[in-house]
Amino acid sequence: MKKFDKSKVNRILVIKPAAIGDVLLSTPVAENLRHNFPEAEIFFLTQKFCKEVLTGNPYITRVLTYDLSLDGGWCIIKNIRKQRYDLIIDLFGNPRTALITYLSRARYKVGFKFRQRKYAYNIKLDSRGGEIHNVEFNLDTLRALGLEVKSGQPRFYINHVHDEFAEKLFKDNGLSDKKVIGINPCGTWKTKVWYLEKFSELMKMFDDNYRFLLFWGYEDEQAQAQKLRDMAGNDVFLVPQVNLKYLGALMKRCKVFLTNDTGPMHIASALGVNVAAIFGPTNSRLQGPLNSNSVVIRNEKLDCLGCNLTKIEDCPNKHKCMAELDASYVYEKLQNFLK
Repeated sequence: MKKFDKSKVNRILVIKPAAIGDVLLSTPVAENLRHNFPEAEIFFLTQKFCKEVLTGNPYITRVLTYDLSLDGGWCIIKNIRKQRYDLIIDLFGNPRTALITYLSRARYKVGFKFRQRKYAYNIKLDSRGGEIHNVEFNLDTLRALGLEVKSGQPRFYINHVHDEFAEKLFKDNGLSDKKVIGINPCGTWKTKVWYLEKFSELMKMFDDNYRFLLFWGYEDEQAQAQKLRDMAGNDVFLVPQVNLKYLGALMKRCKVFLTNDTGPMHIASALGVNVAAIFGPTNSRLQGPLNSNSVVIRNEKLDCLGCNLTKIEDCPNKHKCMAELDASYVYEKLQNFLK
């Protein structure tokens, strides 16, 4: 293993291609790198659709992006080689990012000992994945270099433009003087998604003092949010098509943000929003919101939680973690949390 000399590091690249929540949970790496290397240039490589997670981050010199459908692997490698980085930290460790790191010509190449990919790194560390929260998993790369870790808080930055947009939307829809519950009924894994019928049942349990703001991200999620709006009836509003920064500003104005385990859950948590997160096949101890003003809601009757299955048809228990999570139980948890 190559001996690390901190004095020889002036240009740093962190690699985390996806997904939105995972990229956000890697932001403490940038903050702690800036603490250890106050004068260094710190770059971050991610996929184009994750760029908004990192823009405005004061600890990052520049966000570099690529599009898998347009940019070939060799094109990315050539661009990285030209930059002559002193230190590259690969937080992803898949075949593509391992090859990028290996061919980068960087002095120090840091990564995990994942199967055949460990060839790519001259500073290797054992993975504690499945044992610790994803934030700590990422920060282990800095600990392997002997660097000081000062913060484990994910960061997401918005500005006054985003806040003014959210304020106007609330005012125009008569939400400013109401208790607004933000709801994110969507998710990339079908197994992580609570059923729309149950969301609708839950929303009808609240009195007239409450209003609901439905969040969505990708285009196919808009149809799901619209369907829930139609099911739930009056006092339900759908957010317009906006980027992640505007969604974050809207989350900040909600009394609580009820969500499946998704990227928006981590954005809300990073912004200090009160988060109520529904978990089933994923483990909240490893991927859950970190703030003290958050609550995890699960079907505690089951012993199969955290199975990590991505397809409902593969579940031997017929998706009971979501199918048998009653709206009345979630309502009770929310009421206690709101108090």
